[in-house]
Amino acid sequence: MTTLMERPAAAAPRHEAPAPRKRRRWPVLVLLAATAVLYLWDLSASGYGNSFYAAAAQAGSQSWKAWLFGSLDAGNAITVDKPPAAMWVMGLSARIFGVNSWSILAPQALMGVASVWFLYAAVKRWFGTAAGLTAGAALALTPVAVLMFRYDNPDALLVLLMTAGAYTTVRAVEKASWKWLALTGVLLGFGFLTKMMQAFLVLPAFALVYLVAAPTGLGKRIRDLLVAGLALVVSAGWYVLLVELWPASSRPYIAGSTNNSLWELALGYNGLGRILGGSGNGGGGGGGQNTSFGGATGIGRLFGESMGLEISWLLPAALIALVAVLAATWTAPRTDRARASMLLWGGWVLVTGITFSYMSGTIHPYYTVALAPGIAALVGIGGRVLWLYRSRLWGRAVLAAMVLTTAVWGWVLLGRADWLPVLRWASLALGAVFAVALLVPASRLRRWGTVALVAAILSAGAGGAAYAAATATVAHTGSIPTSGPSSAAGGMGGGGFGRGTQGGAPSRTGTPPGSSSTTSSTTDGAANDGGGGPGGGMGGGASSNTELNALLEASTTKWSAAVSGATSAADLELATGTSVIALGGWNGSDASPTLEQFQAYVAAGQIHYYISGGGMGGGGMGGTTTESGKIASWVAEHYTATTVGSTTVYDLTQTATS
Repeated sequence: MTTLMERPAAAAPRHEAPAPRKRRRWPVLVLLAATAVLYLWDLSASGYGNSFYAAAAQAGSQSWKAWLFGSLDAGNAITVDKPPAAMWVMGLSARIFGVNSWSILAPQALMGVASVWFLYAAVKRWFGTAAGLTAGAALALTPVAVLMFRYDNPDALLVLLMTAGAYTTVRAVEKASWKWLALTGVLLGFGFLTKMMQAFLVLPAFALVYLVAAPTGLGKRIRDLLVAGLALVVSAGWYVLLVELWPASSRPYIAGSTNNSLWELALGYNGLGRILGGSGNGGGGGGGQNTSFGGATGIGRLFGESMGLEISWLLPAALIALVAVLAATWTAPRTDRARASMLLWGGWVLVTGITFSYMSGTIHPYYTVALAPGIAALVGIGGRVLWLYRSRLWGRAVLAAMVLTTAVWGWVLLGRADWLPVLRWASLALGAVFAVALLVPASRLRRWGTVALVAAILSAGAGGAAYAAATATVAHTGSIPTSGPSSAAGGMGGGGFGRGTQGGAPSRTGTPPGSSSTTSSTTDGAANDGGGGPGGGMGGGASSNTELNALLEASTTKWSAAVSGATSAADLELATGTSVIALGGWNGSDASPTLEQFQAYVAAGQIHYYISGGGMGGGGMGGTTTESGKIASWVAEHYTATTVGSTTVYDLTQTATS
C-alpha cells in the first residue's frame, strides 16, 4: 500500500516551491514600503510612548555607562528592569539624532519592517513568493504588531531577533549548516539580552526542526545543536559575566532583582516570577494576582477579552493549517520541508501560546506580539500547501474552513470592539461566500480558482487588517498599550504624576496625542498601596508643573532630584533633561538606594531635591518598611517642605534640621 507521499505527483504534489524562472523583486518591495508607511506614519503622535524606556534611552545618550547598563538615569543609580539590548539601540539613536519622539520610536518601526522581510524570506525559500508575501502581510497587519512596532518597548527587538533566528534556522536545515545554526544561537543570545528568558520560548521548535529534518546523520545534527547552544551561551553570557564581575559600587543597581544580580533578575523577576508568580522582587507577581492583565489562565486566554483583539484574528486558521499539513505529511520522508515548517512555526506558536495561556505571574496583552510571526507563517505556508491539494475535496474543505473560521472569528472580535458594524457583517458575508466557492472542484474553477482564493483571503481578513490599520491612527502611551481604533495607557494608578485608568486591566479610551509625560504609572507587578510619602503626592503630570521643571533644570548636582517610582522619575527626566533617582525602582520596592546610601549622596551634595509623592511606590511599597519608605520618613523629619506649583519639594542642599 502506497503512502500519501508515494502517490503520483497529481495526487501528492511537491510541497517545495520550484525555482523561479525570473526573480521579481517588486512585490516584496511594495510589501516592505507599505509596512514602512504603516509603522512610520504620524509616529510622533505618541510622544515618547513609554516614558520609562524613553528616559533610559535619554540617559544612554548622555552617559556611556548608562548606555552599557541600561540605566534609567545618567547618574547611574538604577537600571530599568530589563536587560539593555533594546536600550542600546534607542540610546544610540538618541545620541545621533537627539532625544525626540522620532529618534526613540523610529528604531522599533524599522525593526518591524525588518521582521516582515525576514519572515517573507524564510517562508519564500521553501514555499515561494506568494506564500512569503502572504506571511509577511499577515505579520505586518497583526494588530499587536502594528502597536508594538510603533512603540518603545523591548518587544520589537525581541520579535526581530526571533524572526531572524527562524530564518537562519531555515538556512541551517537546508544543507545541515552548523554555521547558520550557530548564528541562530547568537541571535537568541541577544534575544536574552533583550527580554531574557522569553527569547528561549522558540528554542524547542528551532532545535526540534533541525534535529528532525536536517539532511545529515544524527551524530552531526546533535553536534551542530551543541555548537549552536555554545554560541547562545557566549552571546548572552558575556554581558551577564560583565555585570557580575563589575564592582557593584561603581555600577547601577540591577532593578527588579533582590540582590543586585542580573542572573537573579533573569531567574526570578523576569523568569520564574513571570511563569509561576510570587518569585523575585515585588514587580514579579504574587500568586497569580496579576493575571487580570491578560485574563484568567487557561487554554482560552489567547482568545479572551484581553488578548483576543491583539493576536487571535488568524489564530484559528493557523491551528487548522498546522493540523492539516502535519496530517498530510505524516508519512513523508524525514526531510520533508512542509512538515519541517510545521515543526518550526507550529512549535513556535504552541510552546509560546501555551506558556502565555498558563503563566501565573505578570503578563500583559502586548506580550502576544511574540506569537505574530509564527501565526503568520502557518497561515502563509498552510494556504500554499493546501492549495496544492485543491484537486482533492479534503484540501478544498480545509482551505474553506480556514477562510470561514477567520471570517466568523473576525465577526466575533469586531463585535467585542463595537467598531465598524458594516465591515463586520460584510467581511462575514463575503468570507462565507468565497469559502463556499473554494469547495468547487478546481477543474471547474480553472483560472478563477486563484481569484476566488485571493478574494477569500482579502474578505475574511479585512476585519483584522482594518483594526490593525486603525491602531496606527491614534496615539498610544503608558505602560500597557493596547491596539485598536482608540488609545489606551492602561494601568494601576499611582498617587503621583500619572493620569491614567485605574484598576488592573487596560481600558480602550482616548489619550491626548503626544502626552508622554502624563501617562499612567502602571505597575508591572503588585498594586500600589497608595503611599504618598511625606506631604502628599503631586497632582497632574510632571511636565505640566513648569515651576518644578525650571527648578530641576537649574540644578547642577549629579542628580537634580530623587522621587519614589521609576515612571515619576522618567517623566521628570524627559521634561528637564536632568538625572533623577528613581527611589525603589519601578514600584518603590527595590532596595536601592538604601537609606545609608541616600544619606551619603545627600552629604556629598549629589542630590538637590527630594520630591514627595511620585507614581508607583509613593512612599515605598509596604510604607516605611522599604528603603524608599525609610528615605521618605527621614527626609520629612530632617528637611523643610516647600510647595512648588502643586508639588511638595524638599531642598536637600539646605542645612538639615536636628
